[in-house]
Amino acid sequence: MISINCAAVGLLSAALSFVSGHCQAKTYRLMPKADVLLDSIAAAKDGDTIELSAGRYQAPIIIKKSITLKGEPGAIIDGGGIGHVILVDAPSVSIEGLRIENSGQLLSEEHSGIFITQKAGDAVIRNNHLQNNLIGVYLKGPKNAQVVSNSIVGLSSLRVNERGNGVQLWNSPGSIVIGNRIESGRDGIFATTSKDNRFSNNHFSDLRFAVHYMYTNHSEISNNISEGNHVGFALMYSSHLVVKGNVSKSDRDRGIFFNFANSSEITNNRVEGGAEKCAFIYNSNMNQIVGNHFEGCLIGIHFTAGSEQNEIWGNNFVANRTQVKYVGTRELEWSKAEQGNFWSDHLAFDMNGDGIADKPYRPNTIVDQIIWRHPAAKILLNSPALQLLQWAQSQFPALHPGGVQDSAPLMRRHVL
Repeated sequence: MISINCAAVGLLSAALSFVSGHCQAKTYRLMPKADVLLDSIAAAKDGDTIELSAGRYQAPIIIKKSITLKGEPGAIIDGGGIGHVILVDAPSVSIEGLRIENSGQLLSEEHSGIFITQKAGDAVIRNNHLQNNLIGVYLKGPKNAQVVSNSIVGLSSLRVNERGNGVQLWNSPGSIVIGNRIESGRDGIFATTSKDNRFSNNHFSDLRFAVHYMYTNHSEISNNISEGNHVGFALMYSSHLVVKGNVSKSDRDRGIFFNFANSSEITNNRVEGGAEKCAFIYNSNMNQIVGNHFEGCLIGIHFTAGSEQNEIWGNNFVANRTQVKYVGTRELEWSKAEQGNFWSDHLAFDMNGDGIADKPYRPNTIVDQIIWRHPAAKILLNSPALQLLQWAQSQFPALHPGGVQDSAPLMRRHVL
């Protein structure tokens, strides 16, 4: 009986050893020959790694197994201007260290350098250089994808509206986009109908919008730099966002644009360098706008279209031609718990040294309201009639038409 059991154990061990040997992941090291990449992907099993030596490899390619595709410096996958360069249709695929270029150019077909399908959850796209693709990386439905430390350069030869986006997400919850450099596309990151995403430490330039959100909730945009774009951070029809530590520098139209964005935190961001509007808040409610720095814009904040129940305090408004534009008659208090904002044009004393100015700050006058409502009145700007209105308002505060008041303006800037 003992000898039979031993024999059985021996046979079982041999069988397990055989199976284990066949299940071990393999690594394929390829040289750039015709069809070698396509053949290797077809032969690979889940868990295998394909390493590309320097050279040019032809695409398009489709990955339907959970593999790692990586390259040595100088390894190029060339789409030849046809379709997607790489289409990923399996979970847990990693693409690393490659130069990926020359996708097709049909926006209707969403041609991309890397196209990730809904089946391809947990994809990792890391340390690649993508150029001359219509869309850099498209996450179309996968969960928990990662796009990390890539360089993405779009088709600068096309008009902005004809280009694709650097990274595009649709219904891709749990995705992170971190540490990428994105330039010369339409939008740097365009996210729609998604949630629980994090976009951090990216650099954006030569784009329409650096980050563009549509119907994307419970997400974070943090520590990104937008430089020389039309708009920095355009957040629309979204809620429960955390927007913190971002920089908009020399963006031409708006640094931060909130449109129907609600119940969010906009904190410790910096907008400077000549935008038309540092921040434009349109029909956005119940937000906390705290600790931001708005400098050198034509308008510091344009606040309009029924935006209500927003908390605005602890911000710096520095050297904007118009610090606040609010065309409305409701009284809005921009301070909280006896802490307001810093206004570079507020001439006031602090007799008790508590850091709070001794008189409130009202950024707009009755003359501002008249000119905003009736632009033709600008020709009367220095007329005796408007000067009389300004004098009367200064002598009789009850004549003030309503609008923004900071009852506790700060004497010193908030330090970010």
